[in-house]
Amino acid sequence: MSKLTDVPKRILIGRALRSDKLGETLLPKRIALPVFASDPLSSVAYAPGEVLLVLSVAGVSAYHFSPWIAVAVVVLMFTVVASYRQNVHAYPSGGGDYEVANTNLGPKAGLTVASALLVDYVLTVAVSISSGVENLGSAIPFFVEHKTACAIAIIVLLTLMNLRGVKESGKLFAIPTYVFVAGVFIMILWGAFRGLVMGDSMKAPTADYTIHAEQGGLAGFALLFLLLRAFSSGCAALTGVEAISNGVPAFRKPKSKNAATTLALMGGLAVTMFCGIIGLAMVTGVKMAEKPATDLLHNGVPVGSDYTQNPVISQVAAAVFGDGTAPFVILAAATALVLFLAANTAYNGFPLLGSILAQDRYLPRQLHTRGDRLAFSNGIVLLAGAAAILVYIYGADSTRLIQLYIVGVFVSFTLSQIGMVRHWNRHLAGENDQAKRRRMYRSRAINAFGATFTGLVLVVVLVTKFSHGAWVALLGMVIFYVTMTAIRKHYDRVADEIAAADSADDEVARPSRVHSIVLVSKVHKPTLRALNYAKLMRSHSLEAVSVDVDQAETKALREEWERRGIEVPLKVLASPYREITRPFIEYVKSLRKESPRDAVSVFIPEYVVGHWYEHLLHNQSALRLKGRLLFTPGVMVTSVPWQLDSSEAAKVRARKRAEWNAPGSVRRGPVAPPKKEKAATKK
Repeated sequence: MSKLTDVPKRILIGRALRSDKLGETLLPKRIALPVFASDPLSSVAYAPGEVLLVLSVAGVSAYHFSPWIAVAVVVLMFTVVASYRQNVHAYPSGGGDYEVANTNLGPKAGLTVASALLVDYVLTVAVSISSGVENLGSAIPFFVEHKTACAIAIIVLLTLMNLRGVKESGKLFAIPTYVFVAGVFIMILWGAFRGLVMGDSMKAPTADYTIHAEQGGLAGFALLFLLLRAFSSGCAALTGVEAISNGVPAFRKPKSKNAATTLALMGGLAVTMFCGIIGLAMVTGVKMAEKPATDLLHNGVPVGSDYTQNPVISQVAAAVFGDGTAPFVILAAATALVLFLAANTAYNGFPLLGSILAQDRYLPRQLHTRGDRLAFSNGIVLLAGAAAILVYIYGADSTRLIQLYIVGVFVSFTLSQIGMVRHWNRHLAGENDQAKRRRMYRSRAINAFGATFTGLVLVVVLVTKFSHGAWVALLGMVIFYVTMTAIRKHYDRVADEIAAADSADDEVARPSRVHSIVLVSKVHKPTLRALNYAKLMRSHSLEAVSVDVDQAETKALREEWERRGIEVPLKVLASPYREITRPFIEYVKSLRKESPRDAVSVFIPEYVVGHWYEHLLHNQSALRLKGRLLFTPGVMVTSVPWQLDSSEAAKVRARKRAEWNAPGSVRRGPVAPPKKEKAATKK
């Protein structure tokens, strides 16, 4: 069965990589830019449209506010980029906003940031893929007609590409990202040349349309609220900025410097493209409406439900290059591709953050381990599943999905910058070098301004978007927070329960004609029980075997083994591909080959739990190993159970159910046996 599943796995994701090849997967800046910055770069394809959609509520007259909204977004972008450049230098380990908040503001703030980022990563995939399908649909109607199915199919394809590893996926994504950036800059420059030098009149396909204002004549607070809502929609251009601070370990050395340079490049490119598209949209007369079927009018008549509203960037490209021309088609294809690939920002950020959270015992341990291609495969699959469900529920409608967006990212922005202010305050208290203190004062000022600005934007986003769908994102954050808290409590409770006491009394091993092996991962109560039980067997030889999947944990195991003076010899098996099952099976088979007449007895410590969901958190490696050993001749497997408290509670519940009597049964007495049973008794 292993060979049958291994062949398609290798075809889809490639051959397995050794652990010592991890350094070869690190990224240079030219590939790191499209890998980690594709989300903010691609957001210029839909962020300008979201601004115009909101302003259209007050009619075309409100469009003249869009340049000022663009300026506000630009200032915010530069503020966030400058702030995160401080982050990547101070915290280059890859924890990003979570590590900053957890270290400086405490575990609750860290968990809040982690919950916000996890939700934002899922939404990044859903929004980017849905928007890409809509952009591609402007050139190929088939994609719009089957939006949901196409979006889910693209999610599956991206998942397979990312399972092949970050470096290989980065090479695949670099070309369309750079084509998109080049295409947008050519469009901006050619549009400016045609308008300023040649004096051409460029008209978007919707230039002659009018908009029916749902709320015309807005003024005062109502107008301010509308502008703030438009600004919060335009802030979609900032999503994904935090991914670079989370992905610092994936950069080549010097990691922090390269990450900071990539941040600056990303900020400059995104700002230029965003402003250029907004400017061309105003010049070419682009019209957008939240309800185009009724509010978008052509010759005074609503366009109707059959009308397909193309994105702003498509309309601008049609005006500048000409609808259906080669540059228009190339840019439309590149835009769709880069929006699909923008999800790669989340495919790199979500699994890495999930691994860090799993290491801190907030998520299942399976998310901490790397797969065959040195990518966090379990996290990639989990992200893809969550995004596919969201796309299916919302019908791949980017306008509906984007209302859920932005909340999570600004929660992480704000708490991260507050944490950085605390970070600099702590370091300033113990620093006497005046040059370093000046640099710290400058960095603290940048982070303090960033915290203030992003905090204000967070309030604006919550106020303007809450009723439009932001509450769903907040609900998702609460669900993640509660779930991770419960998982951490469970792991902490189990760790306390199985912690080995220093006064453990080991018995002398007894001889036998069986070669016994005890599988060991750590020195705790289940391990000591398995060792003591194995000693009681009539074993000719007894040894403890551990598989080296993490050098730090293996070193700690050796030191603890020697400190306790455990008499059973400890053998460590090398595992260059981070597998537990295969090296152990090969070792057992080698023992069988040396002495075919001898039996090998394998003792595996296992947890006994009382709740169905706890099975997902324990015994996964043991189950796989037992399944393989079952087909190995001459090998006996013994599970040495360690009952957790939850299992005892389950026994009590079962006992209560067995002793339960129906109402009135005691008064009525025992039920008489059927007549046939009575007759049989008499005979």
